[in-house]
Amino acid sequence: MSMKQRYGMLLCSVSVFLMLAVCAHAEEPGYIQSLIEQARQQKLFNDRYWHILLHYKKGLFGVKSLVDDPAFFLAKNGKSDPKAELEATIAAFFQDPKSDNKDHPVCKFIGRFKWLKEKLSIDSARLAVGGCETFDSIMADIKPVAATLIFPTYYMNSPASMFGHTLINIETESRSTLLNPAINYSAITTETNGLLFAVKGLFGYYKGYYSIEPYYQKIQEYSDINQRDIWEYPLSLEKDEVMRLMMHLWELKDVYADYYFFDENCSYNLLFLLESARPSLRLTEKFPLWALPIDTIRAVKKESLLENIIYRPSKAAKIQHKISLLSKAHQKIALDIIHGRIEPQTFSESALEKEEKIRIIDLAVDYLQYRYAKKSIEKTDYQQILLKTLTTRSKLGQSEDSYQVSLPPRPDDSHETARFSIGGGVKDGKSFGEISIRPVFCDMTDSDYSPTHGTQIQFANTRLRYYSEDQKIVLENLDLIDIMSVSPRDDYFKPYSWKVNTGFFRKTMNEDEETSLYRLNTGGGMAGFSDFLGLSYVFAETELNLGGKLENSYALGAGFSAGILKRIRDKQSLHLWAKQLFFLIGDDHQVTEASFSYYFKLSRNMSLGADIVWRKAFEYHQTDAAIRWHFFF
Repeated sequence: MSMKQRYGMLLCSVSVFLMLAVCAHAEEPGYIQSLIEQARQQKLFNDRYWHILLHYKKGLFGVKSLVDDPAFFLAKNGKSDPKAELEATIAAFFQDPKSDNKDHPVCKFIGRFKWLKEKLSIDSARLAVGGCETFDSIMADIKPVAATLIFPTYYMNSPASMFGHTLINIETESRSTLLNPAINYSAITTETNGLLFAVKGLFGYYKGYYSIEPYYQKIQEYSDINQRDIWEYPLSLEKDEVMRLMMHLWELKDVYADYYFFDENCSYNLLFLLESARPSLRLTEKFPLWALPIDTIRAVKKESLLENIIYRPSKAAKIQHKISLLSKAHQKIALDIIHGRIEPQTFSESALEKEEKIRIIDLAVDYLQYRYAKKSIEKTDYQQILLKTLTTRSKLGQSEDSYQVSLPPRPDDSHETARFSIGGGVKDGKSFGEISIRPVFCDMTDSDYSPTHGTQIQFANTRLRYYSEDQKIVLENLDLIDIMSVSPRDDYFKPYSWKVNTGFFRKTMNEDEETSLYRLNTGGGMAGFSDFLGLSYVFAETELNLGGKLENSYALGAGFSAGILKRIRDKQSLHLWAKQLFFLIGDDHQVTEASFSYYFKLSRNMSLGADIVWRKAFEYHQTDAAIRWHFFF
């Protein structure tokens, strides 16, 4: 064959190839349009799973995604138009890749692609990408097979953590539980003031992101440093459901949504992942107004998703257990070792029984590690004392004590969050009927919470009374925020107690007049615990009252309060407290109050409460006694 003939055949081959490529390219829009037509006929834009993947929720003005990051949407109006987003997504699957396949829509939105491929029978041979190597490689490495819902309990010394937290731990074939990936959703912020963080979080000032960290890091953060017990709830998800969860998580990588403290928070956004795993779940629909972590646990529980339960006591709980095994004298010896006042080797030569020595040394080791985690001891001092202590411990042999911390009541078995109350009583000889509603959460007498700590978290607690003699209804009080954290101090743990209350209340002005005032009260103090008295506390506090009936329309004062809280057999509580305030700026006067409250738990979601309050203000005093029937829902 001549050179000229060979050249001609080459040109012919190239021409045919180019013609086929052009024809194929020209055919693609027709194929895309046919897929879009199928999607329209099936009304996939209204399919629940599509709404789960895009986090769409119905509102007053139609459907809108809770995701706020524009990068999550392929249509300009995709945030509020499921149909436009669906069609833009289908078209995007056939885009030519710009570099690697990692950011191609097929791989970036792999959950959407897998679902649409199944629904529309998309021909993979027509796609410009052959696979998603990065995602497939990661999944092949970790081999996800199961999931566990994690609940670090309430942490009252941080307003941002007072309701607890949830995360999801992914169980894998290739790693141990502690090394497994833990999925977290949280607000990204540099704010160090917990109260300011909570206030900003109420109004969505922060961006929330999903993230993955090794589970052991979360245990260190919550259990070792923040003194929070951790409850693990294995989920009854199948292997393919866990993979769907991981695909949706992949789609949410580096994508933000505005973080709201009460509703679009850490716990609520994790529910989308569970729904993506099993679309029949309707978990997010159960929380139209707010979503507290413990309520989301209960919602999952009602869907029969929880299998068994695992309790991980915090470092502080383990230390407290070891303290409880020692006498006061032996507790002091452990502190002397911790602070370097006694050499461990010298102590080991004492006449104490071997098991007592072991308990003392074990307590010293744990508390040293706790202090170092809290950054309350210098590294050099820590290493020096710890090495000596561990050397001594190694010579004592194995302990007979397993140091097993007893299982506390499960947090998901406590009463429901909201409370409705009905009752009646007498105030200065006038009888009244009363109803009240409290959306969240608990008060000091609530026996469902720690027997050694006092916890009060109330928002929008509203109480209405009808006085039959006067035939009038009055707003007795509206506590917008009422928080009280009473944590006992001892030789090992020295937390401060604090309180804040703001809202509206009624105050006696003279013998015949009460008026509604606004109040802001804050305080700080200390508490202790004993088996006989229970929890006792004292606060120094300040209070601001605002209202037209006051001289200059305000009163600013300071004073103190003290109280005793005693739990009786898990079902009963007694709370006795008194307060003295001196208002010296604005309307000059004094206020004295004393109260006794009794609480009796009838069942999980029903209780009785009774209290009597004596108050004196502007030289006039009154007595208020009431009994209430509480229903939790």
